[in-house]
Amino acid sequence: MALLVLVRHGQSIWNLENKFTGWIDVSLSDYGIEEAHSCAKKLKDFKFDIAYTSVLKRAIDTLEIILKDNNWSIPVIKDKALNERMYGDLQGKNKDEIKKIYGEKQFLLWRRSYDVAPPGGESLKDTAKRVLPFFKKYILKDLKNNKNVLVVAHGNSLRALVMHLEKLTKEEVINLNIPTGIPYIYEFDQTGKIINKKILEGD
Repeated sequence: MALLVLVRHGQSIWNLENKFTGWIDVSLSDYGIEEAHSCAKKLKDFKFDIAYTSVLKRAIDTLEIILKDNNWSIPVIKDKALNERMYGDLQGKNKDEIKKIYGEKQFLLWRRSYDVAPPGGESLKDTAKRVLPFFKKYILKDLKNNKNVLVVAHGNSLRALVMHLEKLTKEEVINLNIPTGIPYIYEFDQTGKIINKKILEGD
């Protein structure tokens, strides 16, 4: 049996300011740093063999806090395949302002739909096209080799992965939101099949 633990980075400064972030490299907010420390406590009884993260600071910093708090020294792989969805022309824009300009329906399509991309950006489908090959080539291989894997990434790169893992439809994934700093834990057998899932909410 192997464990895959997925964590969305702690709240970023632009999460706090309600802005579309995407590939803009912003830092964690003070609250996001607290979330990372809280996540570390939730995972203190776990043992990991390897960790993966994106090349964006908010995910890297969250992972570093988790590792440092638990005094873990494990290999860390950073790859842009795990980056947040690229939001194109919306990056840096306030979400409420975009909603006012384009309307609730279009806003939700850009934020939550599977195959509608914001202007100049990626849809969730586009994000999945880079996340899933990376997952299958590296992370799933580790899991099949009975390694426990920690992945710290982003709301949409993790939505794409959870959609695949849980076999969600395009309609179901609209309602999927990955909260910041909350571990999603999947147990795998040696064939790469999920045998259990739990979410470590609360303290």
